[in-house]
Amino acid sequence: MSRAEIVQSADAAVAGVEDGSTVLVGGFGLAGMPFDLIEALIRQGARDLTIVSNNAGNGDVGLAALLAAGRVRKVLCSFPRQSDSWVFDGLYREGRIELELVPQGNLAERMRAAGAGIGAFYCPTGVGTPLAEGKEEREIGGRRYLLEYPIKGDYALIAAHRADTLGNLTYRKTARNFGPVMATAATTTVVQVDEVVEPGGLDPEAVVTPSIHVDRVVRAQARRYTVQGAR
Repeated sequence: MSRAEIVQSADAAVAGVEDGSTVLVGGFGLAGMPFDLIEALIRQGARDLTIVSNNAGNGDVGLAALLAAGRVRKVLCSFPRQSDSWVFDGLYREGRIELELVPQGNLAERMRAAGAGIGAFYCPTGVGTPLAEGKEEREIGGRRYLLEYPIKGDYALIAAHRADTLGNLTYRKTARNFGPVMATAATTTVVQVDEVVEPGGLDPEAVVTPSIHVDRVVRAQARRYTVQGAR
């Protein structure tokens, strides 16, 4: 039996997120960002959050709006700075937010390790750079590696294309990005989708995230944003 619950609003979907939670937020830039869930989290009021995402926000929408609301203590991400990351830039320069920079492949693999129950793994990325500071280093087969630990979330907020009422998910193109791995790495996975169908309405060969990894699903109108320019 699926444990997924189909809820009627984004506010209900993020109910119960506690202060100090670690929240995995899907998205590759704006592609696949769960805008409705993030906006509901702002309304919900949880504070002192640690956010794990590929970017540190774009423009003034989505994750950037959560940062601007002062709800985030720390960000773990791969690309904190780009032409439209002015919200994060300002907070970081003022010392109002912490940053842990994680190479993109490591970010995905550390979350995958959490979902797979792997205690730690060795990876060559970052050897000989400031990212190696404080990490255990070992030579294996003539190559140097760093010990990396899993990243586990209390919550994952992700966007998918379609879900069935059991909680099985399909994604659309680039919007898939980190959603599948985040769904496995969180205690509670919350998903916004464009459409909810009855069981049998999804091709089982196209299901990417099975319902066992999904806790709450809400239907939300898909939105597309384009951020222009820099400040």
